[in-house]
Formats: sequence, C-alpha cells, structure tokens
Amino acid sequence: MSTKSESCSDNCSSCQEDCTDRREEHIDFSEDLHHMSSVKKVYCVVSGKGGVGKSSVTSMMGVTMNKMGYNTAILDADITGPSIPKAFGIKEKARATEIGILPSKSQEGIDIMSVNLLLENDTDPVVWRGPIIANTVKQFWSDVIWTDIDYMFIDMPPGTGDVPLTVFQSIAIDGIIVVTSPQELVSMIVTKAVKMAEMMNIPIVGLVENMSYFQCPDNGKKYKVFGESHIDEVAKEHGLKVLAKIPIDPEISSACDRGEIEKYDKGYLEPLGKMLVKIEEDKMTKIAVASENDTVTEHFGHCINFNIYDVEDGKIINSESIPNPGHKPGFLPNFLNDMGVKVIISGGMGGGAVDIFNEKGVEVIIGASGNAKDAALAYLDGSLKSTNAVCDHNHD
Repeated sequence: MSTKSESCSDNCSSCQEDCTDRREEHIDFSEDLHHMSSVKKVYCVVSGKGGVGKSSVTSMMGVTMNKMGYNTAILDADITGPSIPKAFGIKEKARATEIGILPSKSQEGIDIMSVNLLLENDTDPVVWRGPIIANTVKQFWSDVIWTDIDYMFIDMPPGTGDVPLTVFQSIAIDGIIVVTSPQELVSMIVTKAVKMAEMMNIPIVGLVENMSYFQCPDNGKKYKVFGESHIDEVAKEHGLKVLAKIPIDPEISSACDRGEIEKYDKGYLEPLGKMLVKIEEDKMTKIAVASENDTVTEHFGHCINFNIYDVEDGKIINSESIPNPGHKPGFLPNFLNDMGVKVIISGGMGGGAVDIFNEKGVEVIIGASGNAKDAALAYLDGSLKSTNAVCDHNHD
C-alpha cells in the first residue's frame, strides 16, 4: 500500500491509489418514494426458508389492518415466487402511465404490486439474475404510486440474499416480522434474522409461528403435527415477543387458492394488528398549550385558545389552534383528555384542574411563558420544567 502523495487532492472518490490515508465515503443506497406517493409505516415479513406460509401471513396481515380501517398495501418482493395476487384473486394488471405505475387493488381496496401483475401470463417464469430482481423491487417502491397508505407490508423472499439486503438498504423499514414453523431449526433461523436486523439497524417486532398445531374439529384437541414448539424459549432468548401462533387450517390454503383470502376471518393476527397501532400511538404525543393566540397564557381556564401540537419521534409534525370551548369547573381537563392530549402547558393552573389531569395521566407543565410553539419545543428538548406553582383557586 502506498503513502499519500504531495499532489493528493483529498478527493478519494475520484482516485484509484490504494494509499494508507484513503477514506471510503459512505454510500447512501436509499430510494425515494414516487413524488405522488405517501406511505406512513412499512413492515417486512421475512422467513428463514420457504414453505412456512410467509405469503399467507403477509396476506392475512394486510387484510387484518384493512379491516381495522387503515389504508393498506402489500409489496410482493418475492419476485421469483410471487403468490400475493393469487391469494387476493387479482386478475387486473398493474397499469403503467406517464407519471408512474398504478398498483392493482383487491376487492376490499388493498393496493398490491407484484411482478405477476406485470407479466403477460401469470405462469411465465421469472428467470432473472439477482441484480435485476433487486432493482425491480426498488422500482416497486420508487416508481409505483402508493396513495395515502397507512401500513405497507413487504412479502420478502426467504433467506438473507440480494433482495432482503436491497430492501433493507433502500427502503425506510419500521420493523421486521419473522415467520417460523415448528419444523424449522427455529433457533438458528431466528438468530440469523436478529443478526441481519442488527446489521441493518431495523427493529424486530416479533415472531409468528405458522402451522403451530392442528385443532381437531371433532374433539377440539390440539395436536402438534410437527412436534413440540420451541418458539417461546427462542423468543425469550432473544428478547422478542411471540406475536401469534397460527394453527394448520385447511381453510387458509383453500381461501388463497380461490383468491378469497379477504373472506377468511378467524382473527389470528388481530392482536398483532392492534400491537402495531399501539406502537405508533406510543410514538405519538399530543401537546396542548393554553394560549392567548400564539402566546402562553397565565390563566389556564381563561385562555383564548389551545395551540395543539402533534408530535412524532420528538418532532412537531402538525399543529392547530382550537378556541377555548368554555370555562366550566372540571370541563377543560376532560375536554383535552378526550382529544388525546398527553401534555398540557400553561403559565398557571388551579389545583382542581391539576388533580383531574393527574387522574387522566396527562402531564402538567406550569410556569411557562412566551411563544406557545417555543414552549412546546422547549418541552421536547427537555429544557422546559414545571414550577408546580399551583394557583390558589380551584375552579380551572
């Protein structure tokens, strides 16, 4: 290896010399969404090997969130083994326009993109090399117009090859859901998933055990067809949650074969759906500042308006001003709590109002002054502390 020359410009990206002072630049592989797209949360569904029902779990997860009232999408990244369109009975192809690709929609309105929706015949094999497959998945993210999606689920190919690596590097992933089955080498598979997630700095939401047992319709007994499950021990070992244990149910495969997965309604993944919603709710904070227009008021109950700030991941993402609906004993704390407010900021407040807020689990910050938004930002960065100086009246 050579040493740095006197003529070095310190621009390592354009230099071929292999010197001791060479600095490799960080390469950003991230891909931007189409400029007309909006996707709030993205979860990857992965498995250590094929045949564990990963695609059916992805499909049921999409159906679950859609039934819960969220705009849902499924990106089928399993390019060489696409099965999502068949599970939903989609015949209509994705449509390419001058502005971008429009995904197909299921009967219940789930947006779906898969290579099978671009092929002339569903049975045509995809005989492509790895880089082409990986690039196709990136285009499903950047060239498709995903409209107002609350939750997107990406059905990943099994293993830790080109496509998973490309997805994790190119797309902003919020979490990974690992699908296993009792007959797998569960410990090894989960360990691989955990290590890859750590390398990519992506959290694992938890584990779903598919084909966990068979429940006889005649006697109601559960039979461990693939042997005893070790999923609980493995989850504990890695500090993960077991999100669901889905039984062997012929109705699932039958519904997928008929293209009627949206009609399958056993609710196995509903707890997982509620958990995903709670994860996002826990990240969200709603701050109310009792104000006189844009200035923190000295008297909570007699404020002109409340400036409400929606906070996600420590940043204000939305704000609105709501007029004081009226000053009646005990009314305002309940009114703000019903709006989902978690923090109330004011110059002063009576003891009665403070007590009600405390009962509701709403944090009270007293002693603030100045600009309302600045006060909210000061709370977020930890510089705004409550004086706890309660006013000597109790009618706020």
